[in-house]
Amino acid sequence: MTRVLLTGAGGNLGKVLRASLAGEFDMIRLSDVAEMDPAGPGEEVVQCDLGDAEAVLDLVEGCDAILHFGGMSVENTFETILNANIRGVYNIYEAARKHKVGRVVFASSNHAIGFHERETRLDATAEMRPDSMYGVSKGFGELVARYYFDKYGIETASIRIGSSFEKPRNRRMMATWLSFRDLSDLVKCVLRTDRVGYAVVYGASDNDETWWDNTLTGYLGWHPKDSSAQFADDPVLTSEVNDPNDPAVKFQGGAFASAGHFED
Repeated sequence: MTRVLLTGAGGNLGKVLRASLAGEFDMIRLSDVAEMDPAGPGEEVVQCDLGDAEAVLDLVEGCDAILHFGGMSVENTFETILNANIRGVYNIYEAARKHKVGRVVFASSNHAIGFHERETRLDATAEMRPDSMYGVSKGFGELVARYYFDKYGIETASIRIGSSFEKPRNRRMMATWLSFRDLSDLVKCVLRTDRVGYAVVYGASDNDETWWDNTLTGYLGWHPKDSSAQFADDPVLTSEVNDPNDPAVKFQGGAFASAGHFED
């Protein structure tokens, strides 16, 4: 992989990947609907609305792989999610097909399976149970990726990202936390391995508390190095008191599972 496209490069995780992937490729094309920092060595910066099919077609041209981290990253109105996450992911895969891009890393989310209870251990075969319209859009993206692999041979690793922040922000994130280093290493593993096929990977570090099992995608060679255990004594976490019957505690999606309809 010598020429890579990163969508969502202006977002929190996009900025992390932009920094960690610097110098890894001959060229990395950075895209976001918002303004981004100017291009550095080996970079191209292109502002693009993922809902604009022609613009996305131009964006993908000349790339060997796509890191699709663009779109709406939280719950929002249906119209916003439709354009950014549903129309947007279709446009990305259509452009990949037309330009013969062979591999995609799709930033999916744990919210595609957020209505599974915490005591249920999930692997790549788990039934989708989205906890929000945002989660629905990520499930849609995974199905689009599956279709484009089966029909057109475009390989995808769909990463069901847990909670990728500098550190866990609540007790739930002790199980779902994904360090920036582990995220970057996972992306590099997907790009470097000989074959991906169609893979669903749970994006969580090597935490003591875990709800997810990546055994079925062990062939990717990713071994997370970090653990949320280092934050176990954080007063913000130790002082938290939760009701086990609260949907935000009962279900893996946390507050997304307990929230009402966004547009009500």
